Amino acid sequence: MNSSQHEPAPVKIFLHAFFVWIMTVLKAGGYPGIVLLMAMESSIFPIPSELVIPPAAYWASQGQMSYFGVVVAGVLGCWLGSAITYAVSYKLGRPLVTRFLVSEKKMEMGERWVAHYGREGVFFARLLPVVRHLIAIPAGVAGQNFTTFSLATILGSTIWCAVLTWFGPRIITPDMFDSPDAMVAAVKAKTKMIVLLIAVVAAAYALMRYMTRKK
Repeated sequence: MNSSQHEPAPVKIFLHAFFVWIMTVLKAGGYPGIVLLMAMESSIFPIPSELVIPPAAYWASQGQMSYFGVVVAGVLGCWLGSAITYAVSYKLGRPLVTRFLVSEKKMEMGERWVAHYGREGVFFARLLPVVRHLIAIPAGVAGQNFTTFSLATILGSTIWCAVLTWFGPRIITPDMFDSPDAMVAAVKAKTKMIVLLIAVVAAAYALMRYMTRKK
């Protein structure tokens, strides 16, 4: 049998390299690294929080950080990114925002969300994909009270970061660092837990779609 048949596929190699990279960044960056990545997650350059908080929680399970610290850093990053996006959107105004930051379609969706759900909408948006990193833009353009916006962002982000922190050490294992094949084997061993996380994200997305259609 050709030995090349045993070699990892390019996609598998890339995914493993990316996994090792983000784990290394979070280990070296510690809490400031979490804050930076989560601030990006709450901006127009989103890095999915599902790829930040669970790895950070793994390092917490290894004694590199604390679970509480991971959640606090994640929430601080969410608020910081959202606050900057809010301020920029508020200063630019709608015409420039739709020209440089988001499409007209996404802007209209965000405006409907803020107009209909208000401060509760900002809170709930922190638990939903797609809306999560966009909500600060229509809130800023609409001039929503910044204190209210901040409190809703912090409360929603705390719940979301806590959920992802719980999943982290239950999904990520030391075997994943060894090689692409070891990573795949470890992922297969954690299938039920990964499916549960996917189900949580999918349910949140389905709820967001339902609420948008209802409006």
